[in-house]
Amino acid sequence: MLQFIYSQLIRLLLPFILLRLWWQGRQAPELRRNWEQRLGFVPGTQGTVVWVHAVSVGETIAAAPMVRRLLARNPDITILMTAMTDTGLTQAMKMFGDQVQYAYAPYDTPGSIRRFLDRTNPRILVIMETEIWPNMIRQCRARRVPVFLINARLSERSARGYERIKGLVAPIVRSISWVAAQAEKDAERFRRIGVAPSKVAVTGSVKFDVDIPEVVRQASLELKASFSARPVWIAGSTHEGEDAQLLAAHRQLLKNHPGALLILVPRHPERFESVTDKVGKQAFTLARRSLGEDPSGADVYLGDTMGELMMLYGASDVAFVGGSLIERGGHNPLEPAGWGIPVISGPHVFNFETIYQRLLDDRGVTMVSDADQLCRRLVVLFSDAGERKASGQRALSVVNKNKGALDRVVDGIIERV
Repeated sequence: MLQFIYSQLIRLLLPFILLRLWWQGRQAPELRRNWEQRLGFVPGTQGTVVWVHAVSVGETIAAAPMVRRLLARNPDITILMTAMTDTGLTQAMKMFGDQVQYAYAPYDTPGSIRRFLDRTNPRILVIMETEIWPNMIRQCRARRVPVFLINARLSERSARGYERIKGLVAPIVRSISWVAAQAEKDAERFRRIGVAPSKVAVTGSVKFDVDIPEVVRQASLELKASFSARPVWIAGSTHEGEDAQLLAAHRQLLKNHPGALLILVPRHPERFESVTDKVGKQAFTLARRSLGEDPSGADVYLGDTMGELMMLYGASDVAFVGGSLIERGGHNPLEPAGWGIPVISGPHVFNFETIYQRLLDDRGVTMVSDADQLCRRLVVLFSDAGERKASGQRALSVVNKNKGALDRVVDGIIERV
């Protein structure tokens, strides 16, 4: 009955969801492209299809090494990558070109999922992290399509939320064939919400298997050379409510290091223009990457392009990871850590609690709560080259000693197919 009520509610909400998509498309026209795919009207696929679903950019990047390894182990399979966001698909296309196929993930209505499965006929579904969509999972089970939850994480807050609707969630999660959890805490929470213990394994986080292609390394070196040895820090994946604090920290930093450059990278492209306005109103000189503007004389370099965050981290001396000065839950700190540069974060990192705890244990990250603390840490790092190098090496060592989850995950997928 709960499943029926859920499906009816999704059907009723669908017109409003589509209307919101159209409204958002006024500022981001790409959102209106291929909208019919969200209703399951996707191109057909041939062969043995492995459906990899990654909700957005972060999950897509995390999936990349796994996809490459699966293709290397079995080049005859067809990888179909889906995402809920345009930024996620753009990132996937940039990484893989014509090696894989792409589509928007269907909305979780029975009809949309049915049309999608009819056209793609996947052999397995691999879901990155924690995307529990009742109709998607239920219909895959009905067609005997195994569902794997990979790099799975579940915060205590989310677990309590799922427990409140356990009557809906438990039958769905019992349909999952395998949960590859990042840590024992995550595994325990999945068992609490109804996943059979025999279907849960602790594999670690595949995000520790940081993959930096040579073309990205080369591009970062070229960009870094253009900065002419200026002190450069990056604020990656920032959200509304953080930019003002970051700009305030940069203004204070300039008093100690007048040549410092801030690379500011908003998480969502629809915010590029509003962030541009904020920078201008604070009288900073600005260069925009999307316009090819020269950053040599700028105070702020706006990373208003898609799919270049990893490269921009590599061109920087210090990284702040956004989504953490507000209660957003943070973003992946292992991307800058993989470059061996110091990592700074705000206190709100519940989406990556296991990763951050390992970094904290080895002093591979510094946590700050406001602009003043952020500025003080930046001043220390830019005034002391030895501390800057040591801090970056501590972050990199955490990455290196926690690698190996990728092999365990790929072996687990192949073993169960």
